[in-house]
Amino acid sequence: MTKRTALASRTASAKRTVLIGGRFFFGLLTLVAVGTQLAVHISLRYDVWNFFSYFTNLSNLFAAVVLLVSGYRLLVRKQPTELDETTRGTATIAMAIVGIVFGALLTGQDLGSMVPWVNFVVHYLIPVVMVADWLFQPPRTTMTVRHLWYWLVYPVAYLAYSLVRGAFVDWYPYWFIDPARAGGWGGVALFAVGIAVGFLLVSFAMLRLGNKLERQADY
Repeated sequence: MTKRTALASRTASAKRTVLIGGRFFFGLLTLVAVGTQLAVHISLRYDVWNFFSYFTNLSNLFAAVVLLVSGYRLLVRKQPTELDETTRGTATIAMAIVGIVFGALLTGQDLGSMVPWVNFVVHYLIPVVMVADWLFQPPRTTMTVRHLWYWLVYPVAYLAYSLVRGAFVDWYPYWFIDPARAGGWGGVALFAVGIAVGFLLVSFAMLRLGNKLERQADY
């Protein structure tokens, strides 16, 4: 083995170790953050169902599971399937939207009982982590427009659930999907379309970069 080959091997091993460690660390950190906020929520006797009706909380839990599972697969050198990569893409896009929507529509809003460090983790840190993970370790499967439609299922299902449940219980997790605060159903539709456009743009960007960039860690 030449010095150049040995150096390349050590570099690849170091990248793999960093990726495994990062996935486990940030996955566990996310669970701790969401769990901490849930404990505060329960201590104040707020509705637990409402807590799990926030896109932020659901998406962070989703991202945590994806990070931990993908970290484990890398640790045991188990190649990800197309379904694994599609699922990771769904979580990545969802967290990117969490960061973008929070920055565009929710910054400056009264976050009530949200713990400041939890707010930082779930709205700022993990969106960046998920996108960075996707760019550092692009999918083995070539992503196509077909995968984009799979990515769209989760946010569309969430929106439908939120609007239907909100109509029954008169509670909406976000002001821009609440007809009483968004200027009626027309306002809700406009915000939904705007977010959908942002989702598609981010999805196309992640799709193109995922196909173009080189994976940094080998299984």
